[in-house]
Amino acid sequence: MDANRMWDEFCDDLREAGRALMAESAPRTPLDQAEGVRYLIRLLRYASINAIEYADPRWPQFTNALDPHLKCKIGADNPDNIYMRANVSGRYRYRISGTRGTVPLLTFGSKANRYHVDGTMASTGELHGDDLTVDADGRFSFIASVDRPESGDWLPLTEKTTNITGRQSFQDRASEIPAEVGIELIGPVPEPEPLDPDRFRDQLRTTTRFVRGTAATFAGWTRRFMSRPNELPDWGQEGFQTAGGDPAIFYLHGYWRLAEDEAWVIETEVPDCEYWNFVLQNRWMESLDHDRMNTYVNNHTGRLNDDGTLTIVVSAMDPGYGNWISTGFHPEGTALLRWVGAKSHPLPATRVVRL
Repeated sequence: MDANRMWDEFCDDLREAGRALMAESAPRTPLDQAEGVRYLIRLLRYASINAIEYADPRWPQFTNALDPHLKCKIGADNPDNIYMRANVSGRYRYRISGTRGTVPLLTFGSKANRYHVDGTMASTGELHGDDLTVDADGRFSFIASVDRPESGDWLPLTEKTTNITGRQSFQDRASEIPAEVGIELIGPVPEPEPLDPDRFRDQLRTTTRFVRGTAATFAGWTRRFMSRPNELPDWGQEGFQTAGGDPAIFYLHGYWRLAEDEAWVIETEVPDCEYWNFVLQNRWMESLDHDRMNTYVNNHTGRLNDDGTLTIVVSAMDPGYGNWISTGFHPEGTALLRWVGAKSHPLPATRVVRL
């Protein structure tokens, strides 16, 4: 295949992947449409890094291509997180090691990524940071493999595993130290190889299919959430887990729609949990501009009521009560409340009021 044909095929596939912007239910405002195009570019960047540049499981490397602070946002991303990802295979054994740092939450999961096929990324193994053996110098090490090692910490893989993901969740990012994490193949290091044209063509197809599958998956989620506006119900957790969610997290997704003089009031008990946060997102399930506006709150920044309950108020202007979350120039969008490591999962009471 010559370069012109390969490039044209890639561009045609990418054009088709963008059809999510043209769906009947897609928002039509200029802001939403512009954000949608930007979203597709961000998906393309993420997909190309993972499907082309760091695709080979024989030379694994953790990347943070999904980084809300580097403007790569997918599927209700968490501004408190560092997301780590490395492509692996159940055919090999790996050692993951590093320093624990002081970040409150650290988790690892092995996944079977099918976002480019059917929008799923099911868990094939989990390892919570609390289960890691950390030495006196703050270092840890564990094996990722299909077969359990004779000793030491272990992250299970299966023959379907395609990648290892890691989440570092901060509560006070300014004062907490992130974990430093590396990955290496156990066994002989493969010899370098030239770019395989046929394999590269498949990687291009995986890239565009990821863009298409991811855009379609979360567009479908948004359509579902729109059926119950200004609520945060339990939609059932299984679907969120099969899309790559952390089993320790209880997800309460919602869709909000407000006039300029309206506020969405969310009132809830707070469970005994490791961490919680509430994040406001746009129509494409990207977190809003949290680096410059107060568009999310967590258990470190949030103020509880005298009785220990939590009140969150979402509106365009500061109403002067509760934990105010700015709509960030948007009249509608998606939202997510996370309970992490919770012993119970209270459902919030929600209402819309005039300011």
